[in-house]
Amino acid sequence: MTRSAKPGALLRERVEHQHARVAYVELFFDLVFVFAITQISHTLLEHFSALGLAQAAFLLGAVWWVWIYTSWVTNWLDPEQAPVRLMLFVLMLFGLVLSCSVPEAFGSNGLAFAGAYVAIQLGRSLFTMASLKNASPANYRNFQRITIWLAVSALFWIAGGLCEGNLRFGLWIVALGIEYAGPALGFQVFGLGRSQTTDWNVEGGHLAERCALFIIIALGESILITGATAAKLPVTGVNVTAFLNSFVSSVAMWWIYFHIGAERGSQLIAHASDPGRIARIAYTYLHVLLVAGIILVAVGDELVIAHPLGHTDAKTAIAVAAGPAFYLLGNLLFKRVTAGWFPLSHLVGLGLLALLTLVSAVLPPLAFSLAATAILIVVAAWEAISLRPKEI
Repeated sequence: MTRSAKPGALLRERVEHQHARVAYVELFFDLVFVFAITQISHTLLEHFSALGLAQAAFLLGAVWWVWIYTSWVTNWLDPEQAPVRLMLFVLMLFGLVLSCSVPEAFGSNGLAFAGAYVAIQLGRSLFTMASLKNASPANYRNFQRITIWLAVSALFWIAGGLCEGNLRFGLWIVALGIEYAGPALGFQVFGLGRSQTTDWNVEGGHLAERCALFIIIALGESILITGATAAKLPVTGVNVTAFLNSFVSSVAMWWIYFHIGAERGSQLIAHASDPGRIARIAYTYLHVLLVAGIILVAVGDELVIAHPLGHTDAKTAIAVAAGPAFYLLGNLLFKRVTAGWFPLSHLVGLGLLALLTLVSAVLPPLAFSLAATAILIVVAAWEAISLRPKEI
């Protein structure tokens, strides 16, 4: 059964039991976020401290929120139609400003970062609300609520951009906290009620594919960073080993997510009676942990490639151990939602990483990183042996 958009509406057409494809313009839109992820990684490398980690985590949360909200919107609106394409191009322009502002978001570019962020969030929401008004009454009301929440958070974004130092960070934490709380609270608004996940008539296969593609983007950014660093170094046994270790860790991370989990999650949400609930938990919230893990692994790989021997300092130990830990934790929670159980391989992997941190002081960076990669390989192999694609 096909659901066609009303005349003049911008909704995607949906065909029952068929997966809406990801449009080329959506992939083009994603290119801005390749740059954004790279900017966050480089910023963390240059400011690796407790504050730097907190700020990088915050910036990732903001970038992810811009991207995932847009993915929800293109799940409903048809990106093949000219007005939606133009909207995405405008968002790309502001996204480029946002990405360029990342290194100095807590410095001289604070207002530019906040302004671009607010322009994307509010502009997209207003466009979507207008597009849904006569085509999808329930979702129109949903975007009325979303727009109000984003307007409230915008006040804190702009105020933070006008301030400096800890006050800026504090105001921005409030702003992003409001936005992250919105879906969990159903965007409750006095007089307008709250949204139900059953109102979010999401096409599950499309959203699952979009999130899987973002994981590919993050993994690709990891390979770009390590490749660029390795290219500047002489060809020695140690450097080649560090380079191969970085590549193998990326392959292991790909396997852990894509061998079973990604396709199983896609099938579950595509056939769920309430796909909006799964999309909110498994994809909107949990996938940011996977991206955080990949970024930290990339930072750790670059530190190890640059200084493979000698003493493992604190920042290298944190990046090398915390990256795989965040990635495994994200996969663990994602698979708990989509499969119904906590995968034992991931629990064992997290336990082994915890034990590995105890010996970071006595291992050189390369040996420490090789051990972390070995743990990822064990988890990936465990998944490959215990679960096969036909079992999903």
